[in-house]
Amino acid sequence: MKGMVFTEFMELVDEKLSPETTERLLEMSDLPSGGIYTSVGNYDPQEMVTLVTNLSGMTGTSVPDLLKTFGRHLFKRFLASFPEFFEGINSSLEFLPHVDGYVHVEVRKLYPDAELPTFTCEVPEPGSMTMTYESKRHLAPLAEGLILACIDHYGESLEVRSETIASDPPTTKFFITPKQT
Repeated sequence: MKGMVFTEFMELVDEKLSPETTERLLEMSDLPSGGIYTSVGNYDPQEMVTLVTNLSGMTGTSVPDLLKTFGRHLFKRFLASFPEFFEGINSSLEFLPHVDGYVHVEVRKLYPDAELPTFTCEVPEPGSMTMTYESKRHLAPLAEGLILACIDHYGESLEVRSETIASDPPTTKFFITPKQT
């Protein structure tokens, strides 16, 4: 897993909780890397599982909720770091289909060894989308947080419902529909 994911996670813990919490988390996690990450390094994805699980134990917040919060944080970082991905796009339903065919292509140019999830999108009816996420890393709540932050970024009134399908690799379908008022 790319180090940028780890450095952003540590930054989120610093911001939302405290640098002292980050230090305690790293100490209790006993990670092979020692918790020393660089944004361009590669690290065992199990370290992220350990960090999120231990933070859940420290805070009482569920692992899925922590991952969703992290996804929202990452979206803001992507928006600031890669504004060109969002140029000329006016809605989340316009942006999300570009994740696999454009955004991930560009990410692979920067990080050729990145192991990225796959996303496919279908439009069952105007104003709705079904986005399918596949990854061996089991980070669907992180993807959901990214989707939710994207919807917020465009100021839309959409809701997201997810359904996990038992398969190999694990697959989650996100149903993005207008909010019912």
